[in-house]
This record gives sequence, C-alpha cells and structure tokens, in this order.
Amino acid sequence: MKILLIEDDLHICKIIHKFFNDQGAEVMTINNGNNALKKIEEEINRYSLVLLDIMLPGTDGFTICRAIRQNSKIPIIFITAKGREDDILHGYTLGCDDYT
Repeated sequence: MKILLIEDDLHICKIIHKFFNDQGAEVMTINNGNNALKKIEEEINRYSLVLLDIMLPGTDGFTICRAIRQNSKIPIIFITAKGREDDILHGYTLGCDDYT
C-alpha cells in the first residue's frame, strides 16, 4: 500500500508515518499545499490512500480534495483539528471518504 500524507505538523507526520511504515505501507509525506497539488498532478494514481490535513501552508486541504476528485476516485481521509459540523459537511460534499 502506498499512502500520500499531506500534513504540515512534523510531529503528526512522524507519528503517522511510523505507524503505517510499521504496517508495511510506503508513505510519501508532503508538508505544503502547493507542493501537494504538484504531486497530485504528476502521480496521484501511484497511491492507494490520501491522508489530508485542511489547514496547510499554500493551498488548503479542501482545494486539494477538489483537485484530486477531478481525476481520481482514490480514498481521501481528512485528518484535521477542524471539527465544526459545516467543515465536516463541506469535506464530504467535496468527496472525502472519511473525516477524522
């Protein structure tokens, strides 16, 4: 399994990366929304799953989710501190598969 982790908090990245790596998954980490958009344009179909933060430097996670959905059905899970109901509903409206 190949996972694309888009998260700007390095501590959170380290924890998630270690967890999935210990399970045998390959994890690519990107810490900036603009860089994530470039990676998505180039090779989104290489990945089995996207773990996506919303509050990122550069482009936000909602915009990234929208861009992924234009070209791919890859599962997207938002991992974020934004827990307001309208944020959650917005995430699902954009096409995420889960919101944590």
